[in-house]
Amino acid sequence: MMATTHALVGLLLAAGASALTGESSLIVAAAGILGGVFPDLDLYAGHRKTLHFPVYGSLAAVLLVAGYLLIGGPLALAAALFALAAAVHAASDALGGGLELRPWEGTSERAVYDHFNGVWWRPRRLIRYDGAPEDVLLGAAVAVPGYLAFAGPVQTFVLVAVGVSVGYAAIRKPMVALAERLVAATPAPVLDYVPERFVRDVR
Repeated sequence: MMATTHALVGLLLAAGASALTGESSLIVAAAGILGGVFPDLDLYAGHRKTLHFPVYGSLAAVLLVAGYLLIGGPLALAAALFALAAAVHAASDALGGGLELRPWEGTSERAVYDHFNGVWWRPRRLIRYDGAPEDVLLGAAVAVPGYLAFAGPVQTFVLVAVGVSVGYAAIRKPMVALAERLVAATPAPVLDYVPERFVRDVR
């Protein structure tokens, strides 16, 4: 799934927490959004492995939610939401496609790494690839509660995120052809500094 979809799912969790607790501050919304995006910071180094923790992350989220229930307060809620959104991101990546350059071809059996069991979870392909039409629709659907639950900059973020999702989906497949041309035109010494996952399938 797209990073924007994950961010909007995180905001959905924040909207749910806001409805349950009455806490609707910007920090709560930001915690859900940032937690939803955080695992993808490993994009350039061991994507879906380095910062994706579907099992350990879920355990951390349970502990932090329990901590919030014990002590309360917006900061404890924000910490719990961040961990929960990050764990949902990691686990839900298994619902999408694999790590190959053209995930719509379904050639990879690696979706997200499970550090607890030391294995890769296989892609379920309910959302065929990041930027697929169903990815855009999912993001737009989960954006609605977040848009309604918060105001001001959060609503602006939702509109921008949905717009970026639509734009990315429009160029997702052509982007691969462009990458192939760029790799072919780039001198080998320069490619040595580009993460292997970005050039492996087009060399």
